[in-house]
Amino acid sequence: MCSVISGLRPAQRALAATLRIRTITEGSRYAAAESRRFCPGGSLGTDPLRATSRSYCTSMAGLLFRQLFESESSTYTYLLADTETRDAILIDPVLETIDRDLKLIRELELNLKVAVNTHCHADHITSTGLMKKRSVGLKSAISKFSGASADIFLSEGDKITFGKHYLTVRETPGHTDGCVSLVSGDQRMVFTGDALLIRGCGRTDFQQGCAKKLYESVHQKIFTLPDHCLIYPAHDYLGQTVSTVGEERKFNPRLTKNLEEFVNIMNNLNLPKPKKIDISVPANLVCGVHQV
Repeated sequence: MCSVISGLRPAQRALAATLRIRTITEGSRYAAAESRRFCPGGSLGTDPLRATSRSYCTSMAGLLFRQLFESESSTYTYLLADTETRDAILIDPVLETIDRDLKLIRELELNLKVAVNTHCHADHITSTGLMKKRSVGLKSAISKFSGASADIFLSEGDKITFGKHYLTVRETPGHTDGCVSLVSGDQRMVFTGDALLIRGCGRTDFQQGCAKKLYESVHQKIFTLPDHCLIYPAHDYLGQTVSTVGEERKFNPRLTKNLEEFVNIMNNLNLPKPKKIDISVPANLVCGVHQV
């Protein structure tokens, strides 16, 4: 560009330089706009709703993150890995998508270390047991209060490590006795299972469900996280992918009520039982297979 401009007359050089500066400026503005669009939220204010713009930008250095979806049960499966060591963990894998998940793990050249279930699911069968047979060295993990089989039994404060990263276990019973939420080391992400959904929460009318326990779990273990902490639930039925602690604390139609109102809401949902509960729960109690 400089060699082209130098061969022009003075007036033409001035015009060309002006156009060049304008092009660079406009290009920079476009690049900045695109950066804000796909990885927004570079600076967080005090308004918790500003954190919603961080939905698709996990800025933890060296973290690979994938959110995967199973359509029949509307289940989210989460893959996290250290980009240096390639060590990875998988959260809430589903039997029907085992081939997809293992294919992705192979393509990304990851070493899958732990497959963890946030609770004993009633609407789908976990793939952890079968995945162990197909992935050398893989261990399964679930809460010690779940009553289910696993290699690792999780308790409050335990850390699930993968490379230099880790998730910390917070016990969040109420949907079931064995529900846990998993918080990233920098508290920018929390995987809430069925305890807290986007503008909702898990039901409390079966599998040791208790509305009072759930209310206390969410308020004491999840709503105490920073407003900007991204919430990744185990399910969503409306196409929503992520929320924040600040959003749910302000807008969740159930958990913004007081305890008495919340218990009344949960006791009067009158929902049909999950279609697969009779086969899912017995299977999930043995890691998704009858021999693990």
